[in-house]
Amino acid sequence: MTAAPPLDALTTSVERPEAPLTLDTAPPRTLGFRDQFALWGNLGVSLIGFTSAATVLGAPGSELSFTAAVTAILVGTVIGTAMLGVAALIGARTGAPAMTVLRGLFGTKLSYLPTVLNIAQCIGWGVYELTVIAMGAQTVVGTEGWRWLFVVLAGALTTVLTIWPLGAIAVLRKYVAIAVGVALVYFTVQLGRQGFPDPGAGNWTGFLHATDAIIAVSISFVPLAADYTRHSRTPGTSFWGTFSGYTVAQVWCYVLGLIALLQSQGDPSKIFSSFTGVAAGWAFLLVLVLRETDQSFANVYSTAMSVHNLLPKVDRRLLTGGIGVLVTLLALRIKEFTDSYYAFLGLIGSVFVPLLAVLAVDFFLGAGRRGWNLAQDAPARWLMLLPWALGFAVYQFLAPTAIAGWWTDFWTNVQTAVHFTPQEWSSASLFSFLVPALVTWLITLARRDRG
Repeated sequence: MTAAPPLDALTTSVERPEAPLTLDTAPPRTLGFRDQFALWGNLGVSLIGFTSAATVLGAPGSELSFTAAVTAILVGTVIGTAMLGVAALIGARTGAPAMTVLRGLFGTKLSYLPTVLNIAQCIGWGVYELTVIAMGAQTVVGTEGWRWLFVVLAGALTTVLTIWPLGAIAVLRKYVAIAVGVALVYFTVQLGRQGFPDPGAGNWTGFLHATDAIIAVSISFVPLAADYTRHSRTPGTSFWGTFSGYTVAQVWCYVLGLIALLQSQGDPSKIFSSFTGVAAGWAFLLVLVLRETDQSFANVYSTAMSVHNLLPKVDRRLLTGGIGVLVTLLALRIKEFTDSYYAFLGLIGSVFVPLLAVLAVDFFLGAGRRGWNLAQDAPARWLMLLPWALGFAVYQFLAPTAIAGWWTDFWTNVQTAVHFTPQEWSSASLFSFLVPALVTWLITLARRDRG
């Protein structure tokens, strides 16, 4: 398979110690397997992941057994991270940021649509991460005050990391990954000493729903992956570093959160109390709170990389600095998130599952085999919008996002009209990936037949 052609005016210059400042400069290929493993390993551990174990366990009274929940975490992570690894591989082969890669799939002008959606998603998650960091810091300090100070400090650190992204990844590999590993080992031992739950208690009803939720978490990083793996030394190191690092970390994080949740009588709000309740737990929780800034770093930096697809000549340092300030100011004003806001972020996330399917099939089996055009004047490919839109419709048909009553009612009425009731096996993530992948493949075959 041939690699995609370079961006406008792209040159094979001497390796640079940092990421390029504009889109038309070649990215340095400095990241090896250990760098990728450390980066994605750190991104796989999240304070949100601990509390999100409740989405895997299920509602009180109908919880999964511990064995079923762990199996769902493992299976969902492997499937979702394999998809993430594909996005990482494409980034390494093209050398382009994630949203710029979509120029090859849709053409430059049409790529602006997913770019704008990704900007909204990344800013939203960046604000959420600063909020979570502030909450974690308040737990460690034992206060309900000083939230503004923790938000400002986290925002400042996040912005600094985005100014020197490759340097930040080097720090993650050399120091942070080790500290996080030590903290996870410590909490695993301490919580384990308090006793593990009965592996057989509970049931397997809801197993596929829990698996689907875990898949969605892994896939949330798909529209960010190429922003970092474009700096990989080889495509192989990008895939395996991403896949192995994120898989190990997310499985560990969710299983640890599951144990803490069960020891907290199933109350997600008491999970952090389980951590601080062990000897010196506050110190190791502080490590995880400080480490959470790599999540906000990824969201802010990828926002800037997405904006670069719209404004390729603007210095990325100006973009990351401005976005860092914006996210911090929003986090100071937004103290808690409503259910509708969570649903909005989930709606945007559902866009990228089918998008990855279309991207992967066209890159490996379609036009990407001949080399995508990633230039500023890349022509529109309208037909590729069809499988993407179809995949989005499949996702919403199987699992309507509750952003508004009329939206949910529309998809519920469609289900009623075709006499369909969502079943245990109807995974929104998997089917919204498989259907557009198949349609894209059929489009590819039709084009081959026409010569």
